Amino acid sequence: MAIERKFVVEGERRMLIKEYLKKETEKAGFGGIEIQRTPMGTLISLITERPGLIIGRGGKNIKKLTDDLAEKFDMENPQIEIEEVGNKAPLNGQIMAYKVAAALERGWHFRRVGHSTVRRIMSSGARGCQIIISGKITGARHRTEKFTKGHVKYCGEVAKEVMNEGMAVAKKKPGILGIKVRIMKPGAKMPDEIEIISGSVEKAEEEVKEKEKVKKETPAKTIKEEKLEKLTLDELPGLGESMIKKLKKAGIKDVKELYEMSVEDMVGIKGIGIKKAEKLKEAIEKAVK
Repeated sequence: MAIERKFVVEGERRMLIKEYLKKETEKAGFGGIEIQRTPMGTLISLITERPGLIIGRGGKNIKKLTDDLAEKFDMENPQIEIEEVGNKAPLNGQIMAYKVAAALERGWHFRRVGHSTVRRIMSSGARGCQIIISGKITGARHRTEKFTKGHVKYCGEVAKEVMNEGMAVAKKKPGILGIKVRIMKPGAKMPDEIEIISGSVEKAEEEVKEKEKVKKETPAKTIKEEKLEKLTLDELPGLGESMIKKLKKAGIKDVKELYEMSVEDMVGIKGIGIKKAEKLKEAIEKAVK
């Protein structure tokens, strides 16, 4: 298979996985997913408003989801991690799009839904937001209504970085309404925004000289050492919650300590075999490269 074709197939597969999980977890407040390939398999981070509904009693629902992903999409060892949105739900475009759709299906007037949702998003600290409702809103003719407040970026690299988008549909008697919600994050910084640091030029020059002096006196660390110090057990790709618990129980606090251990030392930890120990070593080596 050509490399271009491989990318197209992989992109299509990821989109189908996203659509499937969106459909299955819609009632739990689907907020988006992130798919990562790891040495241990495929890690899927699922953002949701109500994680209890996805996990189910005794983990029944999440086990079914994992099995379905392995069978339907031929995924190798899929692992689902649930991330709760908490009080940041009004800043998630996908969750708010579902809420707008649900309110419209319950019979709320579209203007009331639009304005109340905009107020809720802005009161949560967003720099700007836009809600677009399109379809047969009040009559037989199709039209589009927009509710906008604050700063909104529509295109370019800036829009990708600072905007959070979500889409949903509301099924009503006259037809289907399309909903799109765009939210600018609270801490978003525009390229044209300049931060002026108060103080004299002499003071700034002295600070630069002092930093250079400290830099010369301090022995330089290797790139690998710096990466190992910054990397935590939670950030190590392919490391599940159960594995992290086992390592912490054994007294291992960070990745650097794990890196300095040999395979034989790792095998001595309860619940870790030779294969798991070798895979851990490979994962750490890849992470610090």
